[in-house]
Amino acid sequence: MPNVSDAAFAVFEHFGVDRLFGNPGSTELPMLKGMPFPYVMGLNEAVVVGMADGYARSSGKPALVNLHSAAGTGHSLGNLFTAWKNNAPVVVTAGQQARSILPYDPFLYAERPSEFPRPYVKYSVEPARAEDVPLALARAFAIALTPPMGPVFVSIPVDDWERDCEMPGLPDIDAITVPSDKGIDRLAELLDSASNPALVVGTGVANAGGWDAAIALAEKAGCAVFAAPYAARETFPEDHPQFAGFLNAWRDQIRDALDPFDAILVAGAPVFTYHVEGSGPHWPAHARLMALSDDPQHLANLPGGGGVLGDPAAALTKLAERARARDYTGPRHQLITPEPQMTAAYVLSRIAALRPDKAVIVEEAPTARGPEHQTLPIVREGGFYSCASGGLGYSLPGALGVCMGQDDKVIAILGDGAAMYTIQGLFTAHQQGLPVSVIIMNNAAYAALMGFSGEFGMNSVPGCDLRGLDFVQLAEGQAIAGRKVDSVDNLDDALRWSFESPEPTLLDLRIA
Repeated sequence: MPNVSDAAFAVFEHFGVDRLFGNPGSTELPMLKGMPFPYVMGLNEAVVVGMADGYARSSGKPALVNLHSAAGTGHSLGNLFTAWKNNAPVVVTAGQQARSILPYDPFLYAERPSEFPRPYVKYSVEPARAEDVPLALARAFAIALTPPMGPVFVSIPVDDWERDCEMPGLPDIDAITVPSDKGIDRLAELLDSASNPALVVGTGVANAGGWDAAIALAEKAGCAVFAAPYAARETFPEDHPQFAGFLNAWRDQIRDALDPFDAILVAGAPVFTYHVEGSGPHWPAHARLMALSDDPQHLANLPGGGGVLGDPAAALTKLAERARARDYTGPRHQLITPEPQMTAAYVLSRIAALRPDKAVIVEEAPTARGPEHQTLPIVREGGFYSCASGGLGYSLPGALGVCMGQDDKVIAILGDGAAMYTIQGLFTAHQQGLPVSVIIMNNAAYAALMGFSGEFGMNSVPGCDLRGLDFVQLAEGQAIAGRKVDSVDNLDDALRWSFESPEPTLLDLRIA
């Protein structure tokens, strides 16, 4: 009979695992014995899960993570929540103390391990017997990969790995759910009966591989296309003549942006993601709305309108074949040309001008998101990743995972505050030799929070002053080359140096 370790690694091979992301601890050591694939080490569990998330989303494969009991799982929870919101198929294993000493409150154990990561995992278990561990792992992978995808969690006692077990049957699953013909008919009728339709595209379309399908439908049906609020992936070519812009996460601003349209199809996103409370209709009262998603919660939470459940890419492809053809006469998103000064807008415009062909942007710079929309268009499938949860500390390690999952140049655009959450991810970039360009938009503050404070009638916010941070020294301390730029005279040379380097680099850009 195989032992648990043999069976577990057969499960990993079956589901295409080719590396393990982790930060090792004592209760995980038996898992690492004879490991047949590389170990990608992070200096903090938040880094580990962020890398796995980026790798899973960019490679299209599940990512395997190993954490250390309750303490390591606790460190990871912020980015585990982000993986949940990102719909990233991340399979987390966590060490547990030996079963024989669990009744004695042992050192470095988890008292109720399956409860700890809930509700931000799709499945969480500590198997009742060692013999059940391989089956639990197989089930975990299947659940993680079933849309809507997401993270799962399996706690494994340290003495389970050498126990004999039976090899479970391994499922081969095709999890794409094609909408019914009735659903497609309803969506086609919405567009065909409209005089001025709009298509709102969210992260779910990118996760389903629906980039080309969204373009085909928009061009066939003459739709104006908007990116859904806080989309965490690329949605539509932002230089396309039918791209109309980005919906903000305010109810009144969404109504205003969609007011010219009499039919609205929201694909791969909820209706809608909000940042503050609002009042009145969720979309223009004169317009009809339908939602298309593979996430049942998007439909269950609909504040009216209609919904169709199914894979967004498959549905948009069918809809492009069925929809009535019409010319497009709507608005076009306008880019700007900023004045040459050390502002976020100008810096981002130079990144857009100098970035390598097919470069991928991974972003976590809340203050710069607006200027980014105006100056740095995303024009390729797989060209943008961000954090759907709003929690900071994802995108630096996420960029490393994306770099492992895609062969293109990765540019991580980070705020100074966001970068500090997981700055130790730079060491993994060095250790793995990842050619990531880390761009710090350093305005010496948690400026996004200061700007948002006006929503609550506040003139100042404590704890937002970040003056004194030197990111070049932080990078060099982790064997990463860095440069500080505080003048437009040096900006282009520094960007070219970073983009052309085959090694990881960091730029500390002092933004006015």
